[in-house]
Amino acid sequence: QVQLVESGGGLVQAGGSLRLSCVASGRTLSRYTMGWFRQAPGKEREFVAAIGWSGDWKDYAGSVKGRFTISSDNAKKTVYLQMNSLKPEDTAVYYCTVDDSSSVGRRLIYEYDYWGQGTQVTVSS
Repeated sequence: QVQLVESGGGLVQAGGSLRLSCVASGRTLSRYTMGWFRQAPGKEREFVAAIGWSGDWKDYAGSVKGRFTISSDNAKKTVYLQMNSLKPEDTAVYYCTVDDSSSVGRRLIYEYDYWGQGTQVTVSS
């Protein structure tokens, strides 16, 4: 099993920035993909960003491309999501997730194996 713990959420004004962190623990994975999804009230959970285990590829949803940056520190078993130019529509619970197959381009919920509990991000207008 892999445990994921997110942090860094909070309340920010539109145009502001937040940095989310997710620390992984438990079973050691040799190759994997780490990602972020989000779920706004009354909406389905949606893909935000993903990164390959070596950092050699990154993938972003169109709605966040150019504003959000995903990165990782394998030594710390941590993935980050730097969120800039935040908009009210970015308000959601953000979830960290891991796919232990390291396949490129995974954007569907069922393609990921482990999930964190989520961290709330609220952007005020």
